[in-house]
Amino acid sequence: MQDVSAQQPALTLFFDGSCPLCLAEMDLLKHKDQGGVLKFEDITGKDFSVERHGFSCELAMKSIKGKTSTGELLDGVAVFAKAYELVGMKRYAQLLGAPRLQGLLSWAYLKFAKHRHILSKALGPLALKLVHLYIKKTPLKSTPQV
Repeated sequence: MQDVSAQQPALTLFFDGSCPLCLAEMDLLKHKDQGGVLKFEDITGKDFSVERHGFSCELAMKSIKGKTSTGELLDGVAVFAKAYELVGMKRYAQLLGAPRLQGLLSWAYLKFAKHRHILSKALGPLALKLVHLYIKKTPLKSTPQV
């Protein structure tokens, strides 16, 4: 008998596929996800549905959402902290999960999320190029865990 939980991702990230900065982040996480513990859902895709996920595209556009394999819904900075932890980027996960920084990080992330399309026009293409260059030059087996 096969273990069903082994097939289910530990975290599903619901991201804005129309945002180049968001795409750069997701591409980096995909590269780091050597164990296949993450699943990526583009909230702008035609397959996204409120019925299946329990929240609307409009709500997800305000702040990134994540859902754990146990069904827990994560929001904002907590999504990145969990994703970084799962792919071995422990220092980033600890920084984003630090209780003393939560107020500041949440405030900064919500400001970013609100204006990400404007920021993406200026910084998105460069971010994507840098991430893709990093991916090309960093073989999976020797990816340093930060």
